[in-house]
Amino acid sequence: MKGFTKEIKIALVAIVGIVVLFFGMNFLKGVNLFSSGNTYYITFNNISGLSGSSPIKADGYKVGTVTDINYDFEHPGVIEVEVDIDKEFKIPNGTIAEISSDLLGNVQIDLVKGLPMEGYVQPMGKIEGRINGGALAQLKEMVPHVERLLPKIDSILTSVNYIMADPALPSTLHHAEQVTYDLTSTTKQINSLMATVNKEVPGLMGKAGGVLDHANNAMGSVVNVTDNLSGKISQLDLESTLNELHTTLANLKSFTETLNNSNGSLGLLMKDRSVYDNLNSTMAHADSLLVNLRENPKRYVHFSVFGKKDKKEK
Repeated sequence: MKGFTKEIKIALVAIVGIVVLFFGMNFLKGVNLFSSGNTYYITFNNISGLSGSSPIKADGYKVGTVTDINYDFEHPGVIEVEVDIDKEFKIPNGTIAEISSDLLGNVQIDLVKGLPMEGYVQPMGKIEGRINGGALAQLKEMVPHVERLLPKIDSILTSVNYIMADPALPSTLHHAEQVTYDLTSTTKQINSLMATVNKEVPGLMGKAGGVLDHANNAMGSVVNVTDNLSGKISQLDLESTLNELHTTLANLKSFTETLNNSNGSLGLLMKDRSVYDNLNSTMAHADSLLVNLRENPKRYVHFSVFGKKDKKEK
């Protein structure tokens, strides 16, 4: 260092400082200047805040970084992003690169891998890119719905404030507390009643079984009585009873024929007009005789206490 002048020493220190600053800044940005990864190109129509040194992740693991971003001025709307991917990571065909951001605004590229059976993207190849808004995009989609809900929320809050300002609310809450206490007491009583019922159920079931047994015995007795009655009925001499009934009907028929016969006494009495007339005339004379006897009894009956006749009677 003795051969260097003061100016040369200052220049060397400045150059070393610039180099250290350059490497330090890239290190802080996450850019590895000595990386031996593979280079790929991703095309976007909007990079949504993506910058150099932004991380590239697959399944949440960092596999590379963004090294350069180029805007195609000849074809507006096409942005080509150069990325450096670890050589050990193979990118299947059909993989899509999505730009996503978190709530803090940090932007990264997520690789949505395709199927390995379709082959792999070769180094210096192109990958399709798109934007995934992530949580911020979901919040943006929710904003219109929230704006529509705000008037309803305001109306609900107004109603709540009106209810809360009602002086009857404390009294209602007090009654609700009393109702809750009553319900708790009622529940305890019901539980006690159910416990008593559960204890009594086995005995009741036993008594019910005994009643059913008695009922079965009674039914058996009824069946026996029915069987005995059927046997008694079957033992009756139905044929002799029918014969006697037939004889009775025959006698009744003979009696009827006798009445209808004009030669018999009963037939003549019932059918001969002269017999009826004579009998009627006899009854009339007898009636006349009884009337005369009642009016003039002395004409037919003569008696005296002293054994003499009445001189006045002729």
